[in-house]
Amino acid sequence: MAQETTQQASPSSPTAPARALLPFILPAVLVGVAASLVLVGVSTAAERLQRVLWGPLPDALGVGRSSVLWMFVMLVATGIAVGLVVWKIPGHAGPDPATIGLDAPVLPPAVLPGLVLATGLMLAGGPSLGPENPIIAVNVGLAAWLGTRFLPRTPGTLWPVLAEAATIGALFGTPVAAALVISEALAGRPMAGRLWDNLFAPLTAGACGAITTTLVARPAFDLGLPPMGHPRAGDLPAALVIASVAALLGMCAVHAFPYVHTAFRRLRHPMLMLPAGGVVLGALAALGGPLTLFKGLSEIGLLTRDPEGWSAGQFATMTVVKLAALLVAAACGFRGGRIFPAVFVGTALGLCAHALVPAVHPSLGVATGVLGMLLAITRQGWVSLFTAAVLVSSPGVLALLCIASLPAWLLVTGRPQMQLREDGTPVR
Repeated sequence: MAQETTQQASPSSPTAPARALLPFILPAVLVGVAASLVLVGVSTAAERLQRVLWGPLPDALGVGRSSVLWMFVMLVATGIAVGLVVWKIPGHAGPDPATIGLDAPVLPPAVLPGLVLATGLMLAGGPSLGPENPIIAVNVGLAAWLGTRFLPRTPGTLWPVLAEAATIGALFGTPVAAALVISEALAGRPMAGRLWDNLFAPLTAGACGAITTTLVARPAFDLGLPPMGHPRAGDLPAALVIASVAALLGMCAVHAFPYVHTAFRRLRHPMLMLPAGGVVLGALAALGGPLTLFKGLSEIGLLTRDPEGWSAGQFATMTVVKLAALLVAAACGFRGGRIFPAVFVGTALGLCAHALVPAVHPSLGVATGVLGMLLAITRQGWVSLFTAAVLVSSPGVLALLCIASLPAWLLVTGRPQMQLREDGTPVR
């Protein structure tokens, strides 16, 4: 989130008067609607291109849509296409994506078209990354550029916060996710005034982004798993074990991240790094199958539609392959985020636990697997809890998730994150 230097507020800090907050409503509404439309526009264009690349095109060529050959060809071709964008388009599609998290820097306007193009090609081509990080960066850049030009009286430091909140609200279809991310960010820095005064404008932007996405695209995150009901005696140890195993597995990828990134950086050129990443991703797709491609949100629905349709070994294979694909795609230079692929990994791990021990309820397995994986990959505690709970829509799992988050957090806190500084050292 945008950095501000403010004085630490005391618990008795007065609330801001309404007249101090009212001027922020219009900028927040404008940014919320615009950020949602950018997200929906890029996602829709990518989905249409994906349907062509993975449908009529292989059919016309007489190649199976999900064949190993076509997956390999498409992933390598996507690496070449994105490599050309990074190499030739002004701005080189932004900074190294391994150094970017949800708190995106303000990029110059000239960088944004290349970043949008690289993101759309990546989403359509099959690498295991989501749209969140680059779309947040695009919206932050647009909001800062247009906001300072047309509404110069609005504080310049507010635009990135509004854009991030709006995009997160649009991504999840609810402003709650944006409020949780912002609250977590504010907790780690000095803050003037009451929390809700500071949340007022970002929450407005997040709400507008969420409602715009809901009206335009109708997103749904409930996986349709059977509700869990009241927790049983064995549910608590199962939750603790699954969340902890997921966190440990995620941390394996986090620890490998700088080494894999360094290996690709030795190739020194995007036309070598990205196609090489495509080759590795093609080999992984051959091992894991077509469900381990793309950002993973649609593929999660296919997994949970029939939890009994795969063996524990198949779920375990998809878990490992998808996590490796996320690691490679994030390290070799593809522009994308890590939340949605991590959700797939946690879902597959939770269903693997259910397949191994049928007494583990599939909703419990999925929720705790997603919780532990997201804690390791994102280090966002509230968003991890929120996402895990929303996916299963089972009130009985909430208390178990809160308890299971405690040992998982102890395993990940204070350790390297899946994000690097510009010098290649991990962020802690």
